[in-house]
Amino acid sequence: MADRSPRDLAVAALQYGLGIAALGWVSTQVRFGEVLGLLGRLGPAEIAVVLGVSVVGLLARFYTWQVLMARVGAASFRAAASVDLTVYFLNQLLPSRLSGRVAAPFVLRSRTGMSYADGASVSGVHTGIYAVLYGVAAAVGVAAAAPRLSPGILSLLALSTGLYLAAGGAVLLAGINLPLLDRLVDALAALAGRLPRVGAAAAERVAGLREFTAAASASFRRLAVDPGLWGRYAAGWTVFSVLAPGLRVLVLLAAFGAPFEPAALLPLYLVAAYSVTLLPLTPGGIGVTEATTTVVFVALGVPEAAAVSVVLVDRFLGVYLPAVAGWYPSMALDIDGASDAADPPNDGVND
Repeated sequence: MADRSPRDLAVAALQYGLGIAALGWVSTQVRFGEVLGLLGRLGPAEIAVVLGVSVVGLLARFYTWQVLMARVGAASFRAAASVDLTVYFLNQLLPSRLSGRVAAPFVLRSRTGMSYADGASVSGVHTGIYAVLYGVAAAVGVAAAAPRLSPGILSLLALSTGLYLAAGGAVLLAGINLPLLDRLVDALAALAGRLPRVGAAAAERVAGLREFTAAASASFRRLAVDPGLWGRYAAGWTVFSVLAPGLRVLVLLAAFGAPFEPAALLPLYLVAAYSVTLLPLTPGGIGVTEATTTVVFVALGVPEAAAVSVVLVDRFLGVYLPAVAGWYPSMALDIDGASDAADPPNDGVND
């Protein structure tokens, strides 16, 4: 291996330093001891079901990325898993789920070598479809639970659900119509051209955004209007967002002496309660989501002690543990490679 330059070593040191600091912060938000104590109250069969469902849900989440990545020539499931875990880790450091997606094109570029235009389209379509599906499922859950919720909680869930639907629709429409920004790009290029000495070069760089928006819009549109892609994405999304957490919570409630009826509606109630993670209140919705979900389940008749325990374990297995696991692939990001737009794709494998 060739000797690394001082600059490379400095970048690596900064990268690992920031990563370790971020990992430490996320880890302090998770009550590992309490979660392990609660898991110790489960029988072997219940633990097997809960862990098995969690693994299936995680694989389904990886699949939603692979479905989109495969359409632009990056079909590696391993790369899809790396992208998902890295983005999930970053999501816990920022106040909103959607804000964490800003880094996704750079993660995709680093892990697969795809162009920024394709990376932006894959990330954007993933975000848009996810938000639309989540908003629809949450809306059904809110409607079903509405008679039993207080006006304050109902308003909060209605707001977060509406934001999911609005955000998803806005992302999809904006991605398909990116060329509409050409006039803005032209105006910015004209302004940049007036700068002394560097004006011509700056104007040329800004004008180059027209090529990016055209390429990104074409790629985005090809993904966003594909019904087969929507169907496969929706299948994976339903497994990891509805079925897996719903079954996990049903098993946990039964194990803690609080079986839930009707069981068929619980997954939708859970989606609705967890929708508050979209609101930019705390990074990753930490604390607010657990408190809101506990209040919702108490209103639905679950004893408070059982609700607190179940929500804590479910969030740990479904959110915090994968987020902590995402620290490792985040350290493998190739910053130099991601910044070099001339690198060719490598079929989704950059391990």
